[in-house]
Amino acid sequence: MQWRGRRQSDNIEDRRGMSTGGMGGGGGFRLPTGGRGGGIGIGGLVVILLISWALGINPLALLSGDMSTDSGSQQQQTGTRPQGQSSDETTAFVRTILAETEDTWGKIFQASGETYQKPTLVLFSGQVRSACGNATSASGPFYCPVDRKVYLDTDFFRELSQRFGASRDFAQAYVIAHEVGHHVQNLTGVLPEFNQRRQSMSESQANALSVKVELQADCYAGIWGKSTQQKGILEAGDLEEALNAAHQIGDDTLQKKTQGYVVPDSFNHGTSAQRVEWFRRGFESGRVEDCDTFSADI
Repeated sequence: MQWRGRRQSDNIEDRRGMSTGGMGGGGGFRLPTGGRGGGIGIGGLVVILLISWALGINPLALLSGDMSTDSGSQQQQTGTRPQGQSSDETTAFVRTILAETEDTWGKIFQASGETYQKPTLVLFSGQVRSACGNATSASGPFYCPVDRKVYLDTDFFRELSQRFGASRDFAQAYVIAHEVGHHVQNLTGVLPEFNQRRQSMSESQANALSVKVELQADCYAGIWGKSTQQKGILEAGDLEEALNAAHQIGDDTLQKKTQGYVVPDSFNHGTSAQRVEWFRRGFESGRVEDCDTFSADI
């Protein structure tokens, strides 16, 4: 992927080198089940963390901002990195990919007579406080609809390579584009509607709707990929990188790796085949109307 030398976004908040105090309950966070609150067992938590680690949010935990927080705790900042001052290659890459998503979605929204409201991407290390609650690196990259920010620990790129065999730059760009896809869903009302509807659903029903939300974000990532292809940025093998990443983080593939068997009712991101299909659909079409997962038989 020929990303060097291109425009870089200024919508970056670099919190690496900062420490976050009061992580609420000894450094963890609570994941509600089915939107009804309550804790889950340690085994279930480990599986959910591993799955949520593989791109994107777990909507059941994040969409309403009900990850546990400690309102009395304050964020302690030490060694703060001045915003915009980091010049390492990974930061330059993230800034460039975010800028490309801004250009892509800015044009799409403009064509519909609307203005694209750009998200902020927060770089962190170890743990972070968001408007959706506290999170650690184990939660993986995620989007918080409350503050409209994408959160990314860039060490995840190393895990993407070592754990999921997706090491090259377009696979990493797919991670960012997927999270920005959730931001687009937030702007268009998809996430607020999901959050409202899931309150009256069973856990399995909410999971099924969550799959549609996640697959649409994959399709939106594909639309961004199409835009980069049209600019001549992509190189041979880039598309295959993204498709491999999508395959590696399917719910079925992850569950087989972590527990040796699959539980379809617990899927909340989609199978490997589904994630590949919807990214490819967005990539081949480049049209938002072809990403209507909610009308599709999934």
